[in-house]
Formats: sequence, structure tokens, C-alpha cells
Amino acid sequence: MANFEETPNVCGLRREDFQTTVNGKKTDLFVLRNNKGNEVAITNYGGAIVALMVPDKDGNMGNVIMGHDNIQDVINSPEPYLSRLIGRFGNRIAKGKFTLHGKQYQVAVNNGPNSLHGGKNGFNVKVWSPEQMNDHALALNYVSPYGEEGYTGELKVTVVYTWTDDNELHIDYLATTNKKTIINLTNHAFISLAGIADPTPSVENVELQVNADFYLPIDDVSIPTGEIRKVDGTPFDFRTAKPIGRDINADDEQVKNGTGFDHNFVLNKNEEGELSLAAKAHEPVSGRTLEVYTTEPGVQLYTGNFLSGFKGTHGATYPKRSAFCLECQHFPDSPNRPYFPSVVLNPGERYKQTTIYKFGVSK
Repeated sequence: MANFEETPNVCGLRREDFQTTVNGKKTDLFVLRNNKGNEVAITNYGGAIVALMVPDKDGNMGNVIMGHDNIQDVINSPEPYLSRLIGRFGNRIAKGKFTLHGKQYQVAVNNGPNSLHGGKNGFNVKVWSPEQMNDHALALNYVSPYGEEGYTGELKVTVVYTWTDDNELHIDYLATTNKKTIINLTNHAFISLAGIADPTPSVENVELQVNADFYLPIDDVSIPTGEIRKVDGTPFDFRTAKPIGRDINADDEQVKNGTGFDHNFVLNKNEEGELSLAAKAHEPVSGRTLEVYTTEPGVQLYTGNFLSGFKGTHGATYPKRSAFCLECQHFPDSPNRPYFPSVVLNPGERYKQTTIYKFGVSK
């Protein structure tokens, strides 16, 4: 492992600041580096991405992911999902209740009346077993025991982060179960294409395009109403790129219910499970761009509406709406909506999904 220390990390993070023991398991920092010298730094605590270093249009390096610069701040973050892996079930389940093979299950309620992102102790607070394959790839493994947070079945999960020479972060998810269960995995990357700073700039000038003709309206506790609504003529029409801020404060019931954007978009797909474009973003000052591709049927756009200005990496602060998230996933509350794409995983089946975040610049 000694050769890791020979090259100082561009992100400025140090392994020793991420090394501790949580519930008998060791945490660490893993840095992936491509042939351009750009980096992604990940800790096996919650699978959190703690830095992603890419240049702007003038070649200046910046960190475009919100995180913390030491393990204690990661563990105690005011935002428990900050750029972390999410499971067993990303997004919300109404009242934490669902029925599977005729039996009703109650999972942990932790977000008003609902279950959010896997419950009180989801995958975001687990120490994953790490295996760094090379400079480009890190595998994280976790076995979720039967009954964890109220979920049935023992779930074996592997997530592989791969950082390519084209500045693409591939996230491949794989899972199996020994009993019929539900699953919806994602990563809650908080993205600031401007680069994190003190304070990190608002994302309202970021031009965003989402490849979706429909979205899911929500009620006043952020549960989908069941309707699949056309984006046409609404603030949710991102089919052509527009600044995130243009309609973020619109006099619209749905925008108010989300305190901004916090909604699932139904991605346009030619066939189920195909890897296709979900969204594109461009930050005009830095020139940085992002393209998101996924095999998932939906993407949750969240505009950092509840960020509170807390301190993060190297003194950066994260005010309200200073990041956006594009969480590729199955739809919220799917277990209670039989006509949403299925989130059921049976023994003998493999859950598999791929999401790619591709970073670039446009002059």
C-alpha cells in the first residue's frame, strides 16, 4: 500500500484522516486517478464520494462533489446522505408500509410519516468491505442481514466505482437475495459544477436538460400521488436545457410541495433497462459539463433545497441550493404502486444497474 503515499492527492485529502474503526470495521480513503491526473476520492463509510477533481474551461482544478475532509465529519454530517450510497430502498415508501407475497411489512420510518433512503440506519451509514482493484476501480461489498431496518431477505450487495480516462465515473450495482424482497439502490451525489467554495455558489444558473416527457407529482409529504404527469407546460419541462433557477420558485403547487425541485422524472427509454441519457448540465461560469447515463427508469432531481450552509471539505460551505442531485433509481413508493416498474427481487435473480456521470467542459 506504500505507493499510495508517493503521489500527493490533487484533492488534498489524506488517508490517515479517514482511518478509524466503526462497529469493529475499518474505514479508509481510496483515491482513483485517471491518465489526465483527475481524481475521485471515496471512503468505504457509506460509500461516500468525498471529492471529484476535474478542470474547468481554463484548466483550473476544482472539486465538484460535496463531502467532508475527515471521517468524523463524514460520520457526523448534518446531511447524512451527502454523496453516499443509498439502500436498501432509495427515496420514500409511504408510511414505511408495503405488501409483498400477501404479507404486510413495516420498515423504519425516518422522514415525517415515511421511510426515506433505507430507514434510520441505511447503507449510507454502513462500513462497506473495500477492494481497490487498481488505480481506476474500487469495489465495495455489504451484506444486509435478514430483517435489517424491517426488510426481508439477506441481501448481498456489490457496488463498483470505476473512473475512466474520459472523466466518466461508472457506478455498477449488483445484488442478490435469499428471499423475495424489494430493492432500489442509488448514489446521492451532491454536485457543484462551479466547484465547492466558501460559500459554494447557487446552482440556479446551471443549465439543465432532463430526458423525460413525464414526471411524478407528489403530495405534501413528498409521496407520489400516483399520477404520471406530462412535463409540457409545467416548471418540470427540462426537455430543452434551461437554468435550474428559472422555475424553481414558480407559483406552482408541485414546486411548493418539493420546496423547489425534489421530484422523480420518468426517463424516456426505447426499451426497459437500456443504458441511455438521463440528463445534461452546463455551468456557464466554469464551463464544466455533466452528462448522466443510466439503465434505471427514473431520476430524482433534487436541488439542495435543505442544505443549511454547514462546513465541508477544506472550509467550503454548502448553502441552500448550492448543489443538485441526479439520483438514478426506480420510482419512489414503487412497492405500493403496482403499475410503476417493479422493485421486487427474487432468489436466483440478480439486481443490476449502471449509472455513469461524465464530466467535461464546453468553452
